[in-house]
Amino acid sequence: MSLTVRNAVSADAAAWDAYVLGAPAGTFFHRYGWRRVIEEGLGQPCHFLLAERDGRIEGVLPLGEVRSALFGHTLISMPFCVYGGIVADTTEAGEALDRAAQALAGKLGVGHLEYRDRDAPAHPEWPGSDLYATFRKALDPEVEKNLLEIPRKQRAMVRKGIKAGLKSEIDGDLRRFYPAFCESWHRLGTPVFPRRYFHLVLETFGDAVDIVTITQDEWVVCTVMNFYFRDEVWPYFAGITAEARSLAGSDFMYWEVMRLAVEKGYKLFDFGRSKVGTGSWDFKHNWGFEPQPLHYGYHLVRADAVPQNNPNNPKYRLFIKAWQRLPLPLANFIGPHIIRNLG
Repeated sequence: MSLTVRNAVSADAAAWDAYVLGAPAGTFFHRYGWRRVIEEGLGQPCHFLLAERDGRIEGVLPLGEVRSALFGHTLISMPFCVYGGIVADTTEAGEALDRAAQALAGKLGVGHLEYRDRDAPAHPEWPGSDLYATFRKALDPEVEKNLLEIPRKQRAMVRKGIKAGLKSEIDGDLRRFYPAFCESWHRLGTPVFPRRYFHLVLETFGDAVDIVTITQDEWVVCTVMNFYFRDEVWPYFAGITAEARSLAGSDFMYWEVMRLAVEKGYKLFDFGRSKVGTGSWDFKHNWGFEPQPLHYGYHLVRADAVPQNNPNNPKYRLFIKAWQRLPLPLANFIGPHIIRNLG
């Protein structure tokens, strides 16, 4: 039977996820549920391409279309996510998906098509970006060994949080997470996702997501939404209060996520991406994680150059400073209308 590529439909969701789960290059951000989260939560359309032969999936490529008044019209695998790109069993399937994506980009008239490859670039010849690195590390099955592997100065911060009487709790809803998340992202100068977006994440991915909240005397210090995929844990969306710094709250929080994951049998901790040279990059490196470059490649369709919608762009830095000066209630109100434009 010949190989065919088509746009997946909801009836393909179970087979799609089973394929991604078994594919070495598959990640949590290749799961079919992101289609619902992005379309219903952010109002941006998705095109999930599926390569199959005789009813058997040989490759997938999730794509999100972002129409932005700020940064133009783009097609990304995957927008609002750190990883994406082609996952395929064979060269034939990968090339077929790639051709289909490029054809779709031309048909839609986007500025560029972007692949967010984690392990290797699909197209080394495309213009790329070295802006981001990711941090991944194997976990020891013994909890205490993981603590001892944290470099001494950072381990002292974890112990400071323990001495401060911080405690971790698992939340099943957004009541404590979302206010802390909004406060944290406002200090960073970043528009927030709408509450509905997180409701959809929890509802769509079920027990593959949880929220670890750190408290001191019932007061929320910080909180983080975590993703679980195969044997990996990814602390992904964090809400860190201004008071957390003096209590080493974020250090204690990430240690608790690590500890709880080890107790559940998870074997790899993915600290996620950070921009090279930032405080977040330094923080993760100080935990003993080595940066691994991410391979973001751009196929220019109508655009003349690689997009610069990041803090290295002076205009973007001005936006961040202006956003930080907004009153928090106003930022929370208009933020969800802005974030859908960023991708």
